[in-house]
Amino acid sequence: MALQIGFLLFPQVQQLDLTGPYDVLASLPDVQVHLVWKDLAPVTASTGLVLHPTTTFDDCPALDVICIPGGSGVGPLMEDEVTLAFIKAQAATARYVTSVCTGSLVLGAAGLLKGKRATTHWAYHQLLKPLGAIAVQDRVVRDGNLLTGGGITAGIDFALTLAAELFGEDVAQLVQLQLEYAPAPPFASGSPETAPAAVLEDARRRAAHSLEQRSLITERAAARLNR
Repeated sequence: MALQIGFLLFPQVQQLDLTGPYDVLASLPDVQVHLVWKDLAPVTASTGLVLHPTTTFDDCPALDVICIPGGSGVGPLMEDEVTLAFIKAQAATARYVTSVCTGSLVLGAAGLLKGKRATTHWAYHQLLKPLGAIAVQDRVVRDGNLLTGGGITAGIDFALTLAAELFGEDVAQLVQLQLEYAPAPPFASGSPETAPAAVLEDARRRAAHSLEQRSLITERAAARLNR
């Protein structure tokens, strides 16, 4: 039977959070990959790409792997009881519960990060602890069957790590080679530790409003979890 892998698809998803690991995992042998949402209407990603769900919450099979990508739309998801209930139900039987970028905040709002080591995008890392997580700054963090990837491009690293877990390192390395995943960025500004001070300051300024809004949502989610 094919391995069932499901990515949550939602309005304003960060498409690379989803499509990066999707390409990796869909390249594996004997897998069936689903894009899951409440209905089958087209969904617009945060940068305008239109994506189509392949199944609904009601029709989604039991998943071996559930993955929650991030994006500007995660705030509403953190307070969406229907979505959180779906995630919790699937996570209860999944072999692996996973996220990319700020998708980990949705897992946290679902109560799935309590006492677990996890990561997220650097700009929102401080929001993990209020949701009960042990925040770790790394590209990929594993705690039992929980795998979380850092910001956006770390989704490819996460997916290759999971591919090795599922099918062995040789298969994962073959996929990596087929995708020619050999990062050689033109600038050393891919993390707060290496980015020029002015670039980092600008990035923090641009994320400030989103961080403020998500901090308020995180406070409400944490209060709900601690009732």
